[in-house]
Amino acid sequence: MWGRRRRGAVPGPAGGAEELRARRREREAALRKARRQEQLVSKRLLREDEQDGAEVLLQPLPEDEVSELLRGVQRASEDRKTLLRRLRRALQDKETQQKFVRLDGSVRTLVGLFTGSLADVQMEAARCLHELSHSSDAAVAEACLPVTSYLLTYLSGHSVEFMELCLYTLGNLVVESEAVRKQLLPQGIIPVLASCIQSPHEAVLEGLGYVLSQLLQAKEAPTEIIPLVLDSVLPQHMLRLVCSGLKSGTGAAVEFAWCLHYIVCSHTANAALVALGAVPALTSLLCDIASEISQSFSEGLELLTCPVLRCLGNLLAEETGCEAQIQDERLLAALFTVMQCYLQKQPFIVPEGLWLLNNLTADDPFFCFALLSLDLLPALLQLLPCSQAASVLVLTVLCNVAEKGPAYCQQLHQRAALPLLLGPLALPDPEVVGQCLELLHLLFLHCPQAAVDFVGQGGPQTLKQHQSTPELQERVQALLDMALQPPGASVFSSSPAASSAFS
Repeated sequence: MWGRRRRGAVPGPAGGAEELRARRREREAALRKARRQEQLVSKRLLREDEQDGAEVLLQPLPEDEVSELLRGVQRASEDRKTLLRRLRRALQDKETQQKFVRLDGSVRTLVGLFTGSLADVQMEAARCLHELSHSSDAAVAEACLPVTSYLLTYLSGHSVEFMELCLYTLGNLVVESEAVRKQLLPQGIIPVLASCIQSPHEAVLEGLGYVLSQLLQAKEAPTEIIPLVLDSVLPQHMLRLVCSGLKSGTGAAVEFAWCLHYIVCSHTANAALVALGAVPALTSLLCDIASEISQSFSEGLELLTCPVLRCLGNLLAEETGCEAQIQDERLLAALFTVMQCYLQKQPFIVPEGLWLLNNLTADDPFFCFALLSLDLLPALLQLLPCSQAASVLVLTVLCNVAEKGPAYCQQLHQRAALPLLLGPLALPDPEVVGQCLELLHLLFLHCPQAAVDFVGQGGPQTLKQHQSTPELQERVQALLDMALQPPGASVFSSSPAASSAFS
């Protein structure tokens, strides 16, 4: 999910320019709302290698065979472990899962063995329950309701393998069923997870992050789950584990980075995260990531980079006053290093980085000045053709810079931004062209020489290609009027149409 940069127009004497900003910001908000990605709800399956040579069943078992298998498991015998293994393989099929849970006493039998004293039988029963938890049928998940309290109980004092299995089973059940979530909350799942998060075992921490990330994506999370999380020790430990991911293993760090992202996107806890120091901590982590990937490409590190960029970008999108905590040019340099390193192999990182850059440059002139003083404008302009999303965001960042006034527009013009706009301006994409028009308007308004040079470079001919596009034609005509007016005329006052077209 993408956050929204909320910026209000400031009343002042330059009413036309401020109206322009307000309108552009409304369009940006709509753009980001449309680009929010679906939440990463998924299920995970832990399966040991089939070392005994038995084949995995690919066809559903007939109901009488499922019933016979259950009766065999229910009878106390030396073959119970072997029968549980056969049942586990059978439960890899969805139809067999459904047949099994419909049998009287089936889940109760597994729960009984799961809570028994024989460790090897207990583990096989846990694996059977794990297969059931992976079902896409909500009825199968809800049939497992009787086991939830035991899954929580066994998250302490057992082997790492057993705890990991319990965690992923819980996470799978949480995904599928609101009834399961409603049962787990009063059973104390949040305090149990808060206790587990101090485990020294990476596998346990990664499984815990999975459970928590699924809980935080639930529709009821903002009102029922996140307040409980904030009242626990989880947030500070999540932040610690995310920021130590480069040293202690990225698996858990990735899970907890997404957890932080979902909390930020709930718009209910950002002040608390800012108070914990999330912004400088994540900024420092991003600088470390940039240093790491600039020295050697680290496979898989993009999985951590993505949620870190989103957390920072969306924290900046809120009115939390955290901008002052990160006025450091090193963040800007690190951000461009990350985008350039991932441009070829992991290009999906580029829009994520540009989204953060957009929010860094939106209000505060510090990063706009730094963008120019560090000579990063050429690197930014090179990202224009990467993708449609990247083009829109690059142009939006340039608008943020141009909004800061004449000195910034003159810098953009002197650094040859104008010729590079003619390519995107010729595209048949109204969204990209519309953002180009906004930028051109700001350049013409604050740097009249840009309008003169635009005419000399054949810009009006490119503009005229869009005169028949309904959502663009008014602004196209206004820009043509501004660009083609007599020399020496005031760019803005001599073109009344521009005021209404760009407001």
